[in-house]
Amino acid sequence: MSSKIVITGGAGFIGSNLCEYFLSKGNHVVCLDNFATGHRHNIEHLVSNDNFTLIEGDIRNIADCNKAVEGADDVMHQAALGSVPRSINDPITSNDVNVSGFLNMLVASRDAKVKRFVFAASSSTYGDSKALPKVEDKIGKPLSPYAITKYVNELYAEIFSNTYGLETVGLRYFNVFGRKQDPNGAYAAVIPKFVMQLMAHQSPIINGDGTFSRDFTYIDNVIQMNELAIKSNNKEAVNTVYNTAFGEQTTLNEMVTLLKQYLSEYDSKIAEIPIIYGTNRAGDIPHSLASIHKAKQLLGYQPQFSFKSGLKEAVKWYWENLK
Repeated sequence: MSSKIVITGGAGFIGSNLCEYFLSKGNHVVCLDNFATGHRHNIEHLVSNDNFTLIEGDIRNIADCNKAVEGADDVMHQAALGSVPRSINDPITSNDVNVSGFLNMLVASRDAKVKRFVFAASSSTYGDSKALPKVEDKIGKPLSPYAITKYVNELYAEIFSNTYGLETVGLRYFNVFGRKQDPNGAYAAVIPKFVMQLMAHQSPIINGDGTFSRDFTYIDNVIQMNELAIKSNNKEAVNTVYNTAFGEQTTLNEMVTLLKQYLSEYDSKIAEIPIIYGTNRAGDIPHSLASIHKAKQLLGYQPQFSFKSGLKEAVKWYWENLK
């Protein structure tokens, strides 16, 4: 059965992949985006689809939120200002978008009697907790303004579930990567940024000595989690948060070695490019590894792409689309 799904931040990296996927399943998709960090080229091929509606608006404006959710069955809230360094440089704007904008979307969804509100949460919520793997109910103190905003999202969602009966599901994304991730700009994520540098025969700069590790998560695993979160009929599975990851630790050194290996299949010179090491970045957590037991148990999550298999796909996409 088709649904009307609102995807905020639908022109961004994760949002545009979700728009594409849920349209392909016959749903009516409403994309709300202000193009602050999203791109028209991510969704331009969808605009001619009768089941796709683009609303150019801002989640900081409640009227835009109300317009977007009118008659909607479900909301997938992806709109946010990402990036730890961005939030350190400008905490006020990050808070306006990520907290006030989030609250606007919750209120609009409640008033429109939306059935379920699935939202992008973040692994940054684990903060200074040293425990590995990361388990949902054990978090530390936030290490950046960004981390605070994403934790506040979880707190608000829980209150809206308990107080107003709005079903919410938070997905704590762990270092998502893949097609359509923006390689440009001061706050670009590490994988697309390094891919572009290597393709241009430039040396990538690793923050620190490269031993920091992440649970890099391919976009298709994230799409699967969003679909399970929207569709689940398990009462135990809603009004909670889940790690959204593969459950595997990769150091930055391992990541860049694989990148060079996969890219040198297209351009053999890339194998010889040296890596430069810089200083550690403020607000960065040293290690990240998710337990995905809860998602497997309550949602039936079965990630299809390991870091290696996802990276191969991503490199192919970048080579074909951004070279």
